[in-house]
Amino acid sequence: MFVTTAGRTNQDMINKAIDIAANLEVPYLPRKKKSINQLQEKTNSDCLVIGKERFELFEKGSPLPFFFHPNSAMFRIKRLLSGEHDPFADAAQLSSGMTVLDCTMGLASDAIVASYLVGKEGHVTGIEGQKYLAYVVQEGLKDWDSGLPSMNEAMKRITVIHTTALDFLKNQPDETIDCVYFDPMFEETVLESDGIKGLGQFAIHDDLTEETIKEALRVAKFRVILKEHYKSQRFEKYSFQVNRRKTAKFHFGFIEKN
Repeated sequence: MFVTTAGRTNQDMINKAIDIAANLEVPYLPRKKKSINQLQEKTNSDCLVIGKERFELFEKGSPLPFFFHPNSAMFRIKRLLSGEHDPFADAAQLSSGMTVLDCTMGLASDAIVASYLVGKEGHVTGIEGQKYLAYVVQEGLKDWDSGLPSMNEAMKRITVIHTTALDFLKNQPDETIDCVYFDPMFEETVLESDGIKGLGQFAIHDDLTEETIKEALRVAKFRVILKEHYKSQRFEKYSFQVNRRKTAKFHFGFIEKN
């Protein structure tokens, strides 16, 4: 991995890219009018491009970058503002002041909705196992302007942690997080709904194990939530109650602690 700037840049952006490279502990390479592909051929490496509008992750050999976008969160929050239902919100039963752990953050669309629902008194933590993906999403949550003040505030309140879900859960005391959430198919959902196919190049595709579910049940105070394909055997395997939706490709399941 290396960091560089967009083709059209200035000294401020160059300085910013240098600082980011130092923070990520990777090299900074000046563009010098070279294409991203030329720099990647030279280094045989992925890269993070620092632009004025957004950061972009490029896998070596792919012209399609990953960049932060709140995906479905915007229209979902608009629906909630107008009094409509959201399937995730219905399953999680979140209210002001609650704490949420999103173990499969991805583009953070569910984390954003959760942060909106728990408000200023609550808190949402998102887990991402891929270091550079975590960084791009973390920075995007700070800077993205949705045009909705309540959504912008919700994004800024989310804490992003680079680690694996299991490692994080193992280090938490019993019953300290109100709701623990898993969406092991988030990559597929994102690709279908927003076309940001660059995510699949960087996302870590860990399986959801019995140990991880056991740790989630230990840490959760009220509910563990699972989003899965309607044909998934995981709901039955791990004893989730399922909110089934007739026309949906995925359902939400939950295990109530109390």
